[in-house]
Amino acid sequence: MASMVSVQGLSKIYDDGFKALDSVDLEIEEGEVLALLGPNGAGKTTLISAICGIATATSGTVTVGGHDNVRDFRAARSMIGLVPQELTIENFETVFNTVRFTRGLFGKPRDDAYLEKLLRQLTLWDKKDNRLLTLSGGMKRRVMIAKALSHEPRVLFLDEPTAGVDVELRKEMWDVMRDLKGSGVTIILTTHYIEEAEAMADRVAVINKGEILLVQDKAELMKQMGKKTLTVDLDAPVDSLPDSLAQRGVELGADRKSLIYTYDTAARKTGITDLLADIRKAGLHLTDVHTKQSSLEDIFVGLVTEDAA
Repeated sequence: MASMVSVQGLSKIYDDGFKALDSVDLEIEEGEVLALLGPNGAGKTTLISAICGIATATSGTVTVGGHDNVRDFRAARSMIGLVPQELTIENFETVFNTVRFTRGLFGKPRDDAYLEKLLRQLTLWDKKDNRLLTLSGGMKRRVMIAKALSHEPRVLFLDEPTAGVDVELRKEMWDVMRDLKGSGVTIILTTHYIEEAEAMADRVAVINKGEILLVQDKAELMKQMGKKTLTVDLDAPVDSLPDSLAQRGVELGADRKSLIYTYDTAARKTGITDLLADIRKAGLHLTDVHTKQSSLEDIFVGLVTEDAA
């Protein structure tokens, strides 16, 4: 199956020599949600801008729906909706008029029925006649999404879509994204809320220093790279860790009343049974045992830290 968005050897080098993108290759499938993760300055926004044709790449190619975004810019750009980080809206215009105007900018014929459906989907219909300056920050963010979808694109870029909104509204925005995905829209999401990527993404791409470090199915990534931490609570603090436990990679908790053991859930043997036996042999008495599965955030931090080393 052909990719909806295909990026080949994309580089962006500024006049001062700074390399914002370094030979990026990325294939994005139709109808998927791809979370693009990376620290500040990693190249996320530059990559989005280059794909959308806002920034000119130094080298490489981008196609959207089979259209080259340089040779056939209008056709490629018409397939893209972009929700930038900044709230760029006309404060004195009404919700409905600003969305209708944006649709017209893409040369689309007037279709008030479609815009009504869109605004209802985004819980904006009752605000359609409100001036934008009267809306809350979260509602303005919804208007930005409505503008991006007004011309019926097949690819939607969401650059930090829930930045600055409360937890309740963030969850509502997730529902909107699920509805869009259900209608076949391809979504590329950048976010600093790793839980957002964990909740929404089909695949995860990690970028750092302008290079793609990894692109992988989210579930498979967590299965392959995820770790589990076993914490054993003791009935009394210990002065030092017995050698038999230290050799297994066990660490003593900061309170000196817990033992911490990290293991690979995919390994044939976790070593937990032998560990518990060694704890008993060492004369230690446990009061509780609990585990914690590493999250996508743990994996992301590990990848970026390793790349920086």
